[in-house]
Amino acid sequence: MNDDRLRVAECGCEESLYPVSRRDVLKGLGGGIVILFATGDPLAKGQRRSGQRPDFNAYLHIAEDGRVTCFTGKVELGQGPMTSLAQTVADELDVSLDSVDMVMSDTGRVPFAPGTGGSTTTPRHGPILRAAGAEARAVLIALAAVRLNVPKERLAVKEGVIYDKTRKSRRVTYAQLTKGKRIERRLETAPKIKTVGQYNLIGKPIKRLDAREKVTAQAKYTGDIRVPGMVYAKVLRPPTHGATLKSLDSSEVDGKDGCQVVRDGELVAVLHKYPDLAEKALSKLKAEYDIPEPRFDDKTVFDYFMKNAGKGRVNGKPAGNLDTGERLAKEVVEQTYLDGYVAHAPMEPHTAVAHFEGNKLTVWASTQAPFGLQRALTQDLDMPAENVRVIAPFVGGGFGGKLDNLQATQVVKIAKIAGKPVQLVWSRADEFFYDTFRPAAAVKIKSGFDADGKIVLWDYAIHGMGARGAGLFYDVPHNRIMLHQQLRNGENQHLLRTGAWRAPHNNTNSFARESHIDIIAARAGIDPLEFRLRNIKDEKFRRVLKAGADKFGWTPANKAPSGRGYGIAAGFDVGVPVVLFA
Repeated sequence: MNDDRLRVAECGCEESLYPVSRRDVLKGLGGGIVILFATGDPLAKGQRRSGQRPDFNAYLHIAEDGRVTCFTGKVELGQGPMTSLAQTVADELDVSLDSVDMVMSDTGRVPFAPGTGGSTTTPRHGPILRAAGAEARAVLIALAAVRLNVPKERLAVKEGVIYDKTRKSRRVTYAQLTKGKRIERRLETAPKIKTVGQYNLIGKPIKRLDAREKVTAQAKYTGDIRVPGMVYAKVLRPPTHGATLKSLDSSEVDGKDGCQVVRDGELVAVLHKYPDLAEKALSKLKAEYDIPEPRFDDKTVFDYFMKNAGKGRVNGKPAGNLDTGERLAKEVVEQTYLDGYVAHAPMEPHTAVAHFEGNKLTVWASTQAPFGLQRALTQDLDMPAENVRVIAPFVGGGFGGKLDNLQATQVVKIAKIAGKPVQLVWSRADEFFYDTFRPAAAVKIKSGFDADGKIVLWDYAIHGMGARGAGLFYDVPHNRIMLHQQLRNGENQHLLRTGAWRAPHNNTNSFARESHIDIIAARAGIDPLEFRLRNIKDEKFRRVLKAGADKFGWTPANKAPSGRGYGIAAGFDVGVPVVLFA
């Protein structure tokens, strides 16, 4: 493969299908130092690399004026990565935070990156940025050593100025070192990053970089985008999930009072230059639907899943023998836990703007996955990736609900038919209909404990969702986790769209597991903190539990259950043990 044509991938994530030109991505930067790196590259984490290395999917640029710019496909959803990532870069480079610029989530300006979600940006992307900053700092110190004729070991850095520790008047700025140079580096050795005691910015409270824009209404969200000639779309929402359009009479709307009706199969929209008039005209459409008989409702869904469950499969690696565990148990406890469908309801509804210009398309979208949307659009439209640009400006909350991009694919279809730029903003009613809900699920647990208060049996069955968060961190010699995600009749489990919802699946699995642990502890007559400590061997997890108890001021109850309204929950996600006391 030509060295200038690269395929970009992230370790553990889907590989980009688009050959990315280094020349295209880096053009226009001018002089300075560029550090290329890839999230998931083991070298950036101080590990050994085996096999073919991933190529870059983010990069740093130290310009000739000394300003630092980080280019990344990550999205600012409101949780603050624009600030935390800049904070990380500034600390490793020893520059002020206000000298760092973030360019994020624009497929026309940044290299491929997977979606932003799962609380992984800081723990996974942050360390890679630190390594890139450390590499850039090392390059600059090497340049300074030559410029000042001083050994590298005698040099220190502060606020973008490198100086001789024995004679501080001998100094040179990053801007002076980068002037007239073009240096491109890729992480080739594990850089030496700062230790905790050396941090200047990491872990310190600072003002968010986007705070002023947001409190003064200068921040641009997708709904603030305006394109000349743009019209607003309102979509016709079916009366129920699974309903199909039987007939449509748009004669009272289409072509009247500046309205245009667009249809693409089941998708029907009214367009107007004013959104309120589009909404008003939508109510005048006369539509008939075929409405299927629902297999269940919100009350019968759980029984339906369990009664019609397919064979299921074992998740993870079971241990021991369930029959043996039941024989060892002093008492067996069985319970079923139910968790219903839940919408995301972000502050900013799903919004998108589509603008065709000749053979090119630009889409602004409230999305957590700009490159995922770009890929879907190139496939739907049979367009080359370089002709489809997706920009995710500030996004007003995602929580997994904006990994799916239905509103964007809707508006692109509408704009293509209409032949003009279109903005689509889902109403609140649309949000609660088209959303990818947290799946309803039932979790059946059969457990047993012995005379010493040790859990000896754990038979855990999930119906309706996945197994994230179901992995057992309690020490149970006889355990099994079963996953039932298919019905025996072959039908889809859910009647509506489901998807990621705030640590998908883990929230329901943690609710079921920890509720059950509390019940077992009460049956055993043991304080819930003591019961957990008695059944967890992992020392790190035990330290977290003890630290949480100390901060909360937990005192053992005189009886179990105590009846005093205190609670404990423990969990494990993104490689981190977590406890909550309330």
